[in-house]
Amino acid sequence: MTIVAHRSHSAGLLIYRRRTGRLDVLLARPGGPWWRDRDAGAWQIPKGKIEPDEDPEAAAFREAQEELGVTLTGEAVALGIIKQAGGKRVAVWALERELDPATLRSNDFELEWPPKSGKIRTFPEIEEARWFALAEARSMILPSQRPLLDMLENWARSAR
Repeated sequence: MTIVAHRSHSAGLLIYRRRTGRLDVLLARPGGPWWRDRDAGAWQIPKGKIEPDEDPEAAAFREAQEELGVTLTGEAVALGIIKQAGGKRVAVWALERELDPATLRSNDFELEWPPKSGKIRTFPEIEEARWFALAEARSMILPSQRPLLDMLENWARSAR
């Protein structure tokens, strides 16, 4: 399948690994004050904006590398495009890779916090990454990204 993504879309990678009888997915809990103390329904795939003149699949790899702090290579599988709750469309590829979440290091972003305080604070873009079995991932992932788990599962079943 080929994904035709518009430049206004975001792009992301759903990183997975195979375990006996199941698939696990690597999900990330965003950093920053809005996501503090959130767990179920807050975990996401690494994703971000497609830059002008950037290939969408290359953007997915770049964003995942920036957010996880690792170099990722390999052949990714085009899963499709989802629409998030806020209306943003995200083009997503799946990549099989074994990663140790303890070694991942996110990039940072700056934010005025608290709002209108004049204080600029630095937060990690990703607070934590963790492997989830698909069944558990369904309750942990951002609800608008839940269809990605079905897409991955359907692809894996048909690829056998």
